[in-house]
Amino acid sequence: MTIEIPTPLRVYVGNQSAVSVDGTTVSDAVAALLTQYPEFKKHLYTPDGKLRSFVNLYLNDEDVRYLPEREGTSVKGSDTLTIIPSIAGGVLAGGAGAPCGASGNRQ
Repeated sequence: MTIEIPTPLRVYVGNQSAVSVDGTTVSDAVAALLTQYPEFKKHLYTPDGKLRSFVNLYLNDEDVRYLPEREGTSVKGSDTLTIIPSIAGGVLAGGAGAPCGASGNRQ
């Protein structure tokens, strides 16, 4: 199967956009990825082994959190697992923290 790697995390997988791995479940596939690229683990999992809250996994466009078997869901060689880190932050239009009106101008 193929695991798609987001741009900010590609540095941990040799700057590849996707990595091919073997596995029978989502969990097996991620474990295979981490066997190939052990430095990547701390960016996906907490020290106690839980998937970080800001990391989302999608199996063929389905959010793994909502699949009946979650990370135990079976996978095939033709499947794609996508890692999507949540990104927060930003600035309101008109400047850092400035309240904006409907026109985007400072009020």
